[in-house]
Amino acid sequence: MKVKILGSNLCPDTMYALMQLKGTTAEVEFQNIATEFPSLKIFLNEREHNPLYDQVKKQGGIGIPFFTLEDGSQTFDLQQVLRTIKKTSK
Repeated sequence: MKVKILGSNLCPDTMYALMQLKGTTAEVEFQNIATEFPSLKIFLNEREHNPLYDQVKKQGGIGIPFFTLEDGSQTFDLQQVLRTIKKTSK
């Protein structure tokens, strides 16, 4: 299973998620918005147009890490991602 992570190496939640995913069978693509301009553009587009960000913006959050799974589903929930990886690796 492939997992894309929009996040930052400056964000403790992102770094924690990357460490948790390292111990799984997932193929992880980390898009670092702090150091990669194309990744920052992807993040800004998601944040501007994706309804999943509505609540994050209302609460004044940034919205990282943000996960996109191979099937196209998206979430902020690391535990959901880990459960999905576990189901697909059986």
